[in-house]
Amino acid sequence: MAEAVELRIGERTVRITHPDKVYFPERNLTKLDLAHYYLAVGEGALRALRDRPTTLQRFPEGIAGESFFQKRAPKDLPDWTPTARIAFPSGRFADETCPTEVGALLWAANRGCLTFHPWPVRRADTDHPDELRIDLDPQPGTDYADAVRAAHELREVLDGIGLRGWPKTSGGRGMHVFIPIAPRWTFTQVRRATIAIARELERRMPERVTTAWWKEERGEKIFVDYNQMARDRTIASAYSVRPFPHAPVSAPLRWEELDSAVPNDFDLVSMPARYAEVGDLHADMDDHAFDITPALDLADRDERDHGAGDLPYPPEHPKMAGEPKRVQPSRAKQSP
Repeated sequence: MAEAVELRIGERTVRITHPDKVYFPERNLTKLDLAHYYLAVGEGALRALRDRPTTLQRFPEGIAGESFFQKRAPKDLPDWTPTARIAFPSGRFADETCPTEVGALLWAANRGCLTFHPWPVRRADTDHPDELRIDLDPQPGTDYADAVRAAHELREVLDGIGLRGWPKTSGGRGMHVFIPIAPRWTFTQVRRATIAIARELERRMPERVTTAWWKEERGEKIFVDYNQMARDRTIASAYSVRPFPHAPVSAPLRWEELDSAVPNDFDLVSMPARYAEVGDLHADMDDHAFDITPALDLADRDERDHGAGDLPYPPEHPKMAGEPKRVQPSRAKQSP
């Protein structure tokens, strides 16, 4: 096994130790393959991460070994990579890595980071999201094709309230749609807008889409995971490698591609050629900052006309004002 190789990117030289270490045994893909991948798609991957507090999902021994999520910036973080202080729902704080150049991605890859999980905020203002993220999550009995059908209808919902979304594969069976927004609203407000969008999609596709938080109530539908907009919840970034045997990646798509593309088309080996051909399909996201007031108005109407208020938060969050009981429905029925 080679001891190390050095990769040059801009002004940085990043050392890749143990480059022959196998990260994806099924395809014999190594740490050096991972580093070369992030070098090839670097500007697109960085665009999705730039200045965002980012959790590193690390697999130091490859996907067959143990893994962990690193929220706090490591002590050996290069001095040319900034950090930002973020507040967790518990009230605790942490300083998280905020990539600002491609070299930071290579540095993370050398430490076994496959997937980057950025917050929907920038380090200059960590309390006001500048992205509204919608996660279309297939439940048992559904698949990627069902997520695509939901995404098409979601596009119509967004058009109706003056929003535009940029779709991408999750790298698994689901789909993500990101909407750049003005950083004027709190996490609570952006989550409320997300719930309103999700409910409108559910009204249009009641047999195919659900906002039910409890798994026992979802059925064979696409779950719109509105809690991905809760504070300290993150989604894998565009171009992130996912920890599955065939080394898939989260791939930005054109809306026109949704019906023909499948997740397995995009992996650590194939994506560099696609990137060289089409570039970063989400490159223009930073040119937009949409107003979510119409979505918040929709939330107000839902509450006023339908009695549809807040929905449960994730279990690690403190109890929020107006939140319904966090009791699994089947257990609630058993209570005296």
